[in-house]
Amino acid sequence: EEFLKGWQGYLVCDDYSGYKARFKSGQVIEVGCMAHARRKFHELHVTGKSQVAEQALVLIQKLYGIEAELRKKTDSTAEDRREYRQQHSQPVMQQLYEWLNQHHLTVPSSSPTAKAINYTLKRWPALSRYLDDGNLPICNNWVENQMRPWALGRKNWLFAGSLRSGQRAANIMTLIQSAKLNGLDPYAYLSDVLKRLPTHKVSQIEELLPHRWKPDQN
Repeated sequence: EEFLKGWQGYLVCDDYSGYKARFKSGQVIEVGCMAHARRKFHELHVTGKSQVAEQALVLIQKLYGIEAELRKKTDSTAEDRREYRQQHSQPVMQQLYEWLNQHHLTVPSSSPTAKAINYTLKRWPALSRYLDDGNLPICNNWVENQMRPWALGRKNWLFAGSLRSGQRAANIMTLIQSAKLNGLDPYAYLSDVLKRLPTHKVSQIEELLPHRWKPDQN
């Protein structure tokens, strides 16, 4: 809650209880992550613990297929994506919703399948929110993938020497990842920025951030 204090916008997330207070304030709008809902059915399917989980996976896969088609439309606007989802994704979501409610009544209430169904139904308003806004993603897989290198390496980087050293390392990692997201070569970017920092005006420091940086022409 402290991390999000003062921030307003849409938050794509799972059912983590720590976010609830921010949602109640109305400043942060909850958007469900379809990947988390899918994962529960996928685990049941691959372990053979459910005979019906595959049916949910087929419908969810259709939703991801529609998103794949949307990504091919590189010139589409947010409104274009919203209309496309309303036309193609909404009917599939309705099928999934009906399937969930149907099997909610037939599977044993304490079964793993029931837990997966209940989770998805509980999250339904948040999971459906992406249909009404072309700027919202179906899940936060992309963001999680950007963070994965640091999650994989954190045990190797456990000993930073001090809290301040750890914070500096985190700042550098943020710059490196931001450079990548902006299509820059991190080595070339940092090499240039470090050379210019000693003489660059503090009031113009934002010019050296990855999304605004331009190579030194001298």
